[in-house]
Amino acid sequence: MSVDPPPPWVLTARRAFGDRIRDARLAAGLSQERLGELVDADRKTIHRIEYAISDPPLTLLFRIARAVGVPLSELVSEDDCE
Repeated sequence: MSVDPPPPWVLTARRAFGDRIRDARLAAGLSQERLGELVDADRKTIHRIEYAISDPPLTLLFRIARAVGVPLSELVSEDDCE
């Protein structure tokens, strides 16, 4: 596994992804803590995902998408990452 930082486009995509999750969470009326409870993660994990600090596992992405009521494909779209 490489210890080099990811290329800039990956960081841009992660930030956009985190923004979409945060927007969907807020639209669903959920706090980071409540979303964490719904998806079996802690608030810090949700914060790290929303602020592009860490990459979540796929299983957690499925849980988040269901909890916020947004299709996973919409959360991970690269449309606004150009």
